[in-house]
Amino acid sequence: MHTLSFPHDAHTFGGQLITQLASEQGTPFYAYDSQRITQRITDLRAALPQSIGMHYAIKANPFLPVVRLMAGLVDGVDIASAGELDLALKAGIVPDRISFAGPGKRDSELAQAVAENILINAESAGELLRLATIAQHQGRVARVALRVNPAFELKGSGMRMGGGPRPFGIDEEMIPDLLASWSRFDNHLTFEGLHIFAGSQNLNGEAIAEAQRASYQLALRLAAHTPAPIKTLNLGGGFGIPYFPHESALDLAPIIAALTEIATDAAQRLPHAALHLELGRYLVGEAGIYVTRIIDKKISRGHTYLVTDGGLNHHLAASGNFGQVIRRNYPVAIIHAQDAGNVLSTDGFKRPSLDDGAGDAATRTPTSVVGPLCTPLDLLADNVNLPHAAPGDLFVIFQSGAYGASASPQNFLSHPPVTEVLL
Repeated sequence: MHTLSFPHDAHTFGGQLITQLASEQGTPFYAYDSQRITQRITDLRAALPQSIGMHYAIKANPFLPVVRLMAGLVDGVDIASAGELDLALKAGIVPDRISFAGPGKRDSELAQAVAENILINAESAGELLRLATIAQHQGRVARVALRVNPAFELKGSGMRMGGGPRPFGIDEEMIPDLLASWSRFDNHLTFEGLHIFAGSQNLNGEAIAEAQRASYQLALRLAAHTPAPIKTLNLGGGFGIPYFPHESALDLAPIIAALTEIATDAAQRLPHAALHLELGRYLVGEAGIYVTRIIDKKISRGHTYLVTDGGLNHHLAASGNFGQVIRRNYPVAIIHAQDAGNVLSTDGFKRPSLDDGAGDAATRTPTSVVGPLCTPLDLLADNVNLPHAAPGDLFVIFQSGAYGASASPQNFLSHPPVTEVLL
């Protein structure tokens, strides 16, 4: 059984006391642990076949210091906007290590991508026509891969990106005809490969392995129609992390077995193709925390509420409003402002501490933790058993390294933006 893994010293993060970080950074803030990120990538790379590359999806965490860290750890990055392209370039990532996906690329974004000579994952026939026109105007030849909407989906995905009607990619059954007419683009577009991404946030290693095998077989079928040998094959990602008590960490064994089979076969059947995974949450999600300070404690008709200085405006996902169908609590903890060792997490995520009150259930109270916003949606933890807490104490949300600050409505109600720090 794979379970959530937290550092043994519960009141520190990235080698620093959380209380000290709060004093230095002010609250609310996100902290990301560079050693954890590096170790996750090192461990994964050691397990993967050597011929399988690793790309980082910047959308998971676009904090510039994180992207700069990634520049030296991964083989490439995947972007989804001109803003992310600027970030990648600012982080020192060279254009031939950048690929650009997204169903709604503006002409200005395509023009910038062509000018920088990055690989563009085209998502429709209409986008190809616009791209060809832009390349012609620039007197350049744009580098293109086709994003494929496969007929299958990644079973058990938190977010499904393939199978059935989707805004992402070109339906697989339409691609042979599109490739058959590629000669109309020959002077302006150069075909380089395929991008197949079936889903994300999946904790079932067997399901991911099945999707990888299906993606590879689909690529082989489409290779018979391509105007040039496939140079790049994005096999997607989907690697999830556990957020909730009933979830177990992803078992990589079946995934590695499938990728080993694929790499061996591809060496013979797609000898010119560079194969890679596109990962985001899996690389950074467990390496981040969100810390906010309790500013009020109140009782409403017998129920305890802790009110904090940060909420869904900074951490939309923890509020349950970023993809959850049924709202569930992230692993959380109280850190007493004057006693860094008094830490207790909730909902089954118990952490070691000097004095967590675990033997005295009467000291723990069903509590809801809410942010400062004037909406009932601003709920960071609902009806959880917390130890005694008071204004001035810290409230910590773990598993917060991905889809945090940048995926939250920070301008909502004009509260101050959240601070971020890479340790």
